[in-house]
Amino acid sequence: MSEHKHEHGEDCGCGHDHEHEEHVFMVANDEGEEREMVMVYTFESEENVYAVLLDRQDPEQDGVIFRIEEENDESFLVGIEDDAEWERVTAIYEEIARTETEEN
Repeated sequence: MSEHKHEHGEDCGCGHDHEHEEHVFMVANDEGEEREMVMVYTFESEENVYAVLLDRQDPEQDGVIFRIEEENDESFLVGIEDDAEWERVTAIYEEIARTETEEN
């Protein structure tokens, strides 16, 4: 996945206490195909913030998780390349999704 700029602002969806607004990103897969992705959830783990994005055209498809990094008051979505980090955050998100499913 490629790196995508995310402006940190009043409605950025970064997990801070801001009013929610739909945030759409163009995300390219390994083959270079771009999809419109919507940020649907953020969570924290080991002092990092992560964003879950779903395909805007096919929300039933599995989501993609990015780490949110900040630099000079701007936020960026960065692909997770470390296997241990990926396993940790997917396990956390699967638990969150399971818990939310049980509550509904």
